[in-house]
Amino acid sequence: MKTFQNLLNDLRAGAVKSAEATRRAEEIYPSILNLRSTYHKELKNLGVSLKETPVQAIGAFGTRLMTDIANDGTRGIYWRYNHPLAVLDKAVDQTLEAAIGPEAYRSLGKTKTGLMALGITAPATALSGIYDLTNPGEAFRPSGYAQQYAEEGSEDRRETQQPVQELFERFFLNRQGRPLKYETAKEDIPDLTPERYSNFMKNYYQDKGLLGIVKYTNENLEGVPEARMLGYPINIPSASTALGGLAGASLALRAPNKNRSVVVQQGIPGIAEDVVSTKLSSTKGLMGRGFAGGLAGAAAGALFGSLVNEVIAAGNRPQLQTLAEYQQEMQ
Repeated sequence: MKTFQNLLNDLRAGAVKSAEATRRAEEIYPSILNLRSTYHKELKNLGVSLKETPVQAIGAFGTRLMTDIANDGTRGIYWRYNHPLAVLDKAVDQTLEAAIGPEAYRSLGKTKTGLMALGITAPATALSGIYDLTNPGEAFRPSGYAQQYAEEGSEDRRETQQPVQELFERFFLNRQGRPLKYETAKEDIPDLTPERYSNFMKNYYQDKGLLGIVKYTNENLEGVPEARMLGYPINIPSASTALGGLAGASLALRAPNKNRSVVVQQGIPGIAEDVVSTKLSSTKGLMGRGFAGGLAGAAAGALFGSLVNEVIAAGNRPQLQTLAEYQQEMQ
């Protein structure tokens, strides 16, 4: 049985190895939540594991926790990815890099990869409900929502006195605005019912959701499902557009092309087999293919999501009596 001094020595050894693993990993966010990160691989290389060296592992975990707190590791991840568009940007980066390889991705540069990403992110954002591209006369105000800079005390908050600030709030800060009062919102959305409006307002203002970060409702003002991440709406069309765009870009970039060549790394006979892989000899034409593929996939996803939304909205609309039914009932 280990003595108390031996236990202390193991705890110290785990702490030292944890600090070394963190140094080697060179992480932006040294978080205890990175369960499969480079840090854990480095820690294993240093001989620390819960199975083989449990006391050292405890010392390493304590040091990792302290490192996380001191460097805002977990909070840094939250700060970086607390918005759906930040999560989408990361997904786009990883998809494009996986499709063409890290070396080719770096050689393209941020300008070209950013333009490829635009074919995915722009349509997904447009369908989120933050703005309405068909309503330029009201600074692209979405249906059912008020302008941020409407005149104080005005009856109709669909009009704004500061259109430039409205555009900044909508397209840079991605703020949708607050819901209109029922009578005005119904002018935007004719099938809006008092019950749906009441349920949505309760969800919008009173429901705290998961840790105040994410919440969900079966019916938004337009009668379709919607989630909100820190106030930013996520619906079926925006999600399907993003997924379709990611798939389309990946397929377009992975398709066979003359710039892709076979690379053979010779192994050692009887010990290691040859490694055969493909490598891009040139990045020519990749930007166009990635943008076109992403845009085509996004369009397919948008169509699918919009059809699903329409089916759901139709099912949630109040079923009014026909004229014949009404006359029969009156007799």
